[in-house]
Amino acid sequence: MKEKKITRRQFLATTAAATVAMSVGPWVKTSHSAGKLSVFLWDHWIPGANVVSRKLIMDWGKANGVDVNVDYVTSRGDKNLITIAAESRAKTGHDIMDLPTLYTALYKDDLEPMDDLVRQITSAYGPVTPDAEYSGKVDGTWYSAPGPIGTHLYPMVSRLDLWKEHAGVDLKKIFPAGPDRDPALVKSWNYDNFLEGCKKLHAAGFPFGGPLGSQSDAQDWTGALFMSFGSTAVNANGDIVFDSDETRAALEYMKELCEYMPKEVYAWDDASNNTWIISGRGSAIQNPPSAWRVAVRDQIQTASKLWHHDTPAGPNGRFRGSLTRMNGVWKFSKNKSAAKDLLLHLLQKEQQDILIDAAIGYDIPLIKSFNTHPVWKYTGPPDGTLYNYPPQGDEVRMICGYPAPATVSAAIYDQDLYPNTVGKVTQEGKSIDDAIKWAVNELEGFMRA
Repeated sequence: MKEKKITRRQFLATTAAATVAMSVGPWVKTSHSAGKLSVFLWDHWIPGANVVSRKLIMDWGKANGVDVNVDYVTSRGDKNLITIAAESRAKTGHDIMDLPTLYTALYKDDLEPMDDLVRQITSAYGPVTPDAEYSGKVDGTWYSAPGPIGTHLYPMVSRLDLWKEHAGVDLKKIFPAGPDRDPALVKSWNYDNFLEGCKKLHAAGFPFGGPLGSQSDAQDWTGALFMSFGSTAVNANGDIVFDSDETRAALEYMKELCEYMPKEVYAWDDASNNTWIISGRGSAIQNPPSAWRVAVRDQIQTASKLWHHDTPAGPNGRFRGSLTRMNGVWKFSKNKSAAKDLLLHLLQKEQQDILIDAAIGYDIPLIKSFNTHPVWKYTGPPDGTLYNYPPQGDEVRMICGYPAPATVSAAIYDQDLYPNTVGKVTQEGKSIDDAIKWAVNELEGFMRA
């Protein structure tokens, strides 16, 4: 039987009416007497998303007699990270904190355990994603809960026309906006064939652009690429394992790939790859839909040719970078009950559907069952460009530094280990063995810190 399509408006109306009636949390009784609540959320890239989340929060505050203040703190210039560090040191500040990537592990001693909240959510809606557990759970205890906004993934964002014309690759056929994939075609999208395509596109004047500087986008695509070759820096037991044949294979690959990338990638910031694909000079990047969304606004002809799809596969599989946004409550908060109750409210499906719609599909929920919103099926141009943004095939979501203990992984991420190691070979001209030796020395320093 053919599945009947519904519009996003119909979907939201249906889910709002049918939302599971979650049992009241153990904190709601004291929320009414909590007085004031201060919330720190990430300043969303998508225009209008903050307006929607603020309204949901303010409506909850009004209904519960809580005076809520919301601050949206930008990640530009690491202002969000500086704010987290300052509040931890001063033992005062916001009650609810946005904690990117692996910052939960770094600040766990100052964070309130969240096992009760996570248990409440998973009992109602099922399990969270593995990257959420890796981000928020330390030594068996949840110190942060899945954030209601901002988590995003790093798929390929490619120009359909350029890949077809210059490389003979029909990406829309390989990764259609629907469930009927050809396994043989998907298998052909591997790093060997990707490199061959990049050579042709570079010759035509449209290189692939992957940042290799000191910014999160660089970690999110290089960490996944190294893992696809089977290369990890530190294993789950805390042993340094970077000096391996797998790492050498990944660096050999990057040495060749970088010849067909823009020379300025070492100086790019998190906005540069977006600018690259929007400009019309780039054939592909790895990025969430923020670049596409800006192109819809400013360069509609380019936007109508962009397709979000799976990363290439390597010898060890197919991996996609994930940048999680978890929410924590400070131990020194005076309003823990109200803080947890607000997070419980925002993580219910009715609110999550509204927030996903407001972000136009940029946010990928960390609760598995919420990844069925129609925004990814029907959004365009081109129609269906976001269908494969939530992984549809064999891709594994991962955070750069996995599977190291979270505190070590945080250092790997923050100190740019993967792009810096690549740069030692491709920019500084060091041998692969010398680059690995440098990286191992860096890792030893992380372990001692």
